[in-house]
Amino acid sequence: MAKSRKKGMSRREFVKAAALSTAAFGVAPSIFIPRQSSAASKEIKILVWSHFVPRFDKEWFDSFVKSWGAANNVAVTVDHIGLAEIPSRTAAEVSAGQGHDLIEWISPPSQFEPSVHDLTDLVKEAEKRFGKQHVLCRKSSYNPRTKKYYSFCPGWTIDPGCYRKSLWEKAGKPNGPETWEDLLTFGGKIKKDQGIQLGIGLSQELDSNMAGRALLWSYDSSIQDEKENVVLNNKNTIQAVEFMTKLFKEAMVPEVFAWTAVSNNQALIAGRASYILNSISAYRSAQKEVPEIAKDVYFTPALKGPRGTRWNSEHVIYNYIIPKHSKNVDTAKKFLLDLVANYDQAMYFSELYNSPAFFDAPIPSGDRKYPSVKGAKKLRDLHNTWFDNDPFAIAGESAGKLSVLKDAEKWSTNVGHPGPANPAIGEVFSTFVIPNMFANAVRGMKAETAVEQAELLVKAIFTKWRKKGLVGGTK
Repeated sequence: MAKSRKKGMSRREFVKAAALSTAAFGVAPSIFIPRQSSAASKEIKILVWSHFVPRFDKEWFDSFVKSWGAANNVAVTVDHIGLAEIPSRTAAEVSAGQGHDLIEWISPPSQFEPSVHDLTDLVKEAEKRFGKQHVLCRKSSYNPRTKKYYSFCPGWTIDPGCYRKSLWEKAGKPNGPETWEDLLTFGGKIKKDQGIQLGIGLSQELDSNMAGRALLWSYDSSIQDEKENVVLNNKNTIQAVEFMTKLFKEAMVPEVFAWTAVSNNQALIAGRASYILNSISAYRSAQKEVPEIAKDVYFTPALKGPRGTRWNSEHVIYNYIIPKHSKNVDTAKKFLLDLVANYDQAMYFSELYNSPAFFDAPIPSGDRKYPSVKGAKKLRDLHNTWFDNDPFAIAGESAGKLSVLKDAEKWSTNVGHPGPANPAIGEVFSTFVIPNMFANAVRGMKAETAVEQAELLVKAIFTKWRKKGLVGGTK
């Protein structure tokens, strides 16, 4: 897990940052004023996760922040922490009434709505400048009950299936799985004949949370309905839980009960997984560490359930909150608007891990830090062009592997599907009710009992938040 870090700015870094700020913002760079100086007119402190793609932080985000600070006469402090630390760190700062002005989450932080600023004005301004926000991102940052934006979402990450083509070819399914049943049939065959398991977690971590929801939705069930009523306990949920029990027995191993957010990435790279449900970050790591594995990794959209339904959750949803203790709200909002204005850089330096929330944002003029894309005028153009012709493909592999991700909007949804990611959904997510439900059944509990217990927990959470007036529905 990455350690928190704070960095000063050397003279060489300042000169470089000042030059970059001219291109990035179209203004002459002002003199950088260190945080210690009383002459600094503004200041913000930003807390972000340590990105899965290392070059994002090292080659772009940190230098972007410094350039922005220099151009806007703002002293900026950036701290990076591991993703698992974000909830507890946020809770501690909110409780103390002091800390960072901006905190980045990678799941909906809806349970903190009472403790953060409403960012409706910021979203409206962003849509005025950059076009409509992606509905997936809106549902992950907006509470329809209170009509407030508890966070600002500048981007998200697609969550495709990643499979080893050579393994699936030997099993008789060369283009990888299309349905959840394929994981059982062919994934089970791969484990039996080739000794390679599936990489789907059943533990208290991000990827297990996402995978459990994908299975639930594809079996035509959900935690809540569109009106925010709890509907978890039904025959389709029980069917999904029974399926997961079979899948574990046929195609998985006990290590999935103790997985962390990087475990399935590591299993794929080490050649110990035939399929994982994850972003392209594992593939990017394999390109650098084990190129032969990377060449064998291909991608699938969301898998279909027994009645043809298919949904995957977004893998990461970037949500910035501004806690009520912040004394630099306007400056924080300006930073977020300028981040969206430069999101082409976020896409490129995340190696296409990041997708934009505002697809129709124009590409900024001037020198960009990536090779030019002919005819691209909006982020949507870049998004599709790069997925058709991956600029990070390595020698010996197809540059069109990622084209399957172009229509990911059609099979990606938010963690509260079919409703919004309200505060109750946020708490259900952060307390891992869904992966625990699946794990309990896999370990021997009757499916019906596992679902009943999960629903009791979910209903208690919904009742609590409904009493606070922050969740809709009646049951």
